[in-house]
Amino acid sequence: MDEEKLKQVLRAEVIPPAEDNARKAAINLAMAAFDEAQNEKRKNRQGSGRLARLMGRNRSRTGGWNMRKSYLLGGVATAAVLMAVSITTLRLYPQPQYFAKTTGAEQLAHSQAAPAESQAAKPQVGKRKAALPQAAQPQAGQAGEPKRPVMELADQSVEQAPPLPQGGLVRAPLPSVVDRISEQMFRGQSKSAQAPSDATRPSHYQDVGRDSFESVVRNPVKRVAEDPVSTFSIDVDTASYAFVRRQLNSGLLPQKDAVRVEELLNYFDYAYPLPESREQPFRTSVTVQHSPWKAGNKLIHIGIKGYDLAPAEKPRSNLVFLLDVSGSMNAPDKLPLMVNSMKLLLDSLGPDDRVAIVVYAGAAGTVLAPTKVAEKHKILAALDRLSAGGSTAGAEGVRQAYALAEANLDRKAVNRVILATDGDFNVGITNREALQDFIERKRASGVFLSVLGFGQGNLNDYLMQTLAQTGNGVAAHIDTLNEARKVLVEEAASTLFPIAKDVKIQVEFNPKTVAEYRLIGYETRALARADFNNDKVDAGDIGAGHTVTAIYEITPLGGESGLIEPSRYQAPGGTPGETALADEYAFLKIRYKLPDQDRSTLVTTPITVAEENLGDGDAPRAREARWATAVAGFGQILTGGKYTAAYGYDEVIALAQGAKGDDRFGYRAEFINLVRLARSASALPRN
Repeated sequence: MDEEKLKQVLRAEVIPPAEDNARKAAINLAMAAFDEAQNEKRKNRQGSGRLARLMGRNRSRTGGWNMRKSYLLGGVATAAVLMAVSITTLRLYPQPQYFAKTTGAEQLAHSQAAPAESQAAKPQVGKRKAALPQAAQPQAGQAGEPKRPVMELADQSVEQAPPLPQGGLVRAPLPSVVDRISEQMFRGQSKSAQAPSDATRPSHYQDVGRDSFESVVRNPVKRVAEDPVSTFSIDVDTASYAFVRRQLNSGLLPQKDAVRVEELLNYFDYAYPLPESREQPFRTSVTVQHSPWKAGNKLIHIGIKGYDLAPAEKPRSNLVFLLDVSGSMNAPDKLPLMVNSMKLLLDSLGPDDRVAIVVYAGAAGTVLAPTKVAEKHKILAALDRLSAGGSTAGAEGVRQAYALAEANLDRKAVNRVILATDGDFNVGITNREALQDFIERKRASGVFLSVLGFGQGNLNDYLMQTLAQTGNGVAAHIDTLNEARKVLVEEAASTLFPIAKDVKIQVEFNPKTVAEYRLIGYETRALARADFNNDKVDAGDIGAGHTVTAIYEITPLGGESGLIEPSRYQAPGGTPGETALADEYAFLKIRYKLPDQDRSTLVTTPITVAEENLGDGDAPRAREARWATAVAGFGQILTGGKYTAAYGYDEVIALAQGAKGDDRFGYRAEFINLVRLARSASALPRN
């Protein structure tokens, strides 16, 4: 075909408009490529007289301006060409139509080079970095993967690096019309793979019934005369609520161990009074109300509100994204949602904050060295190249992420690893206790760990909860992009910036006024009585602006609503002459450490009978307590309703509707709808 006929064919081709996501991805890739090309030019021409003239070191103002203008126009033109080509390519040939599955061993090793015949046909661009240490490579005999070297891709240009080096999917050749042009953007791809047909293209990863949760024994009723003290660590995680919502929206009841009542409670923000200064990191609020499910019993609400940092007070963030790109992440609600969630987090960071990216599948590697958010296009370009495939060497990814964070530690910043995964570790160290021990030792370095869980069917919630609790971070389940926005944008300060660590609560009940008590939730956060004063014992952390809620159900002394028979030989309460503490239900003690301290501070508050008057009416404090009661009632019903008697979904809805209050983001209205869905949900999923 001669040149004129080729032009006619191209003119006749109708190119549809580019989708917005494709346009953004193309711009990010083009900007990253242009930056690298400019850097390479500067290195090659450094020191030459011609370079000095080109960079405007001419005494002539007119000549300098013309040269700078030509550089500017040339750069814009180059970026525009790259953007146009990539938009056309992505629009005409969507990714699923030119992706081919590779073996698990190729997921990271693909970055080293094309096959020998392809290497001979194409000149190499730039230099590749040295191979990763042997420990980072897939081991022979694991998941059927041969031992192959793995290349680190940090600081490579878009031209040098394969588009998806860390996953198990590789781009197949593009059609001949754009093949030669797109080769500059996707250099290093294998030209031998063919685009799979719709019939042979593998579907996304799916699994059912392998979600793993810690087995929970619900808190029992205790007699104050025998065991008057209750001790636990605070919890600000929200993963359980998001998973419960996901199940109910799918028409299923969640398994009982998946329901952690404290995480349902703490999913919502409460209008508790704020502390006045950062030196007082939180403020305590106590309310007493009548129990709606047990006549005669009362509910003691303990609320904590963390100090909310002003923008000028927030330290820099030094983050390492540790991203799971194994085969189990190959699902629409996993890898694509994870990438978009990380992009949302970038929007909440400042230009001087830094982000690095480590990925893992059959092996682990660094794909982006620490980069300032001011160069966001480089970070976005790295995220856009991710794909899923292979086994899951999660422990090796954790090790490399911590090593990278420690090597670039910023003592004036918040140093945090953010692990995004479904938790399905199956290569290397998979023992939960071994990983917990590793993170506990690394915690002393000043690097914290937060965990974001994605997907369902094979979600290892048990492992993710353990890692987050040990790493002084939060655990959240991201089931929708809206949830990602809530956790990573609206609550970014509380997710990233701790204001108090190792926060413990201890409540001593007064046997003169209380016969029985029961802590609702916090089963996985229980502590021994002696742990409260031991500063070596780890506990939960509070981020900026966080709220924490805990509820005790008590049976007043002399009431007929108790469940435990009184002792024959132990008289209840004190003698008639002992009335000094007769107006107290309990005594509340809280210990905490400031983020940079190792010694705890003690805060105490008596819980008096007078607090009961504050639980009545429609005051904000009373309304917030009623909302928390509705959420706690729903959580208990989902776990079997052992202590809620005939209290059911309809009663929860009625109580919640009257206490919804200011629902700016609609989370409370969503909760009421979930209670309605629970009435008709199935208890067993279909295969």
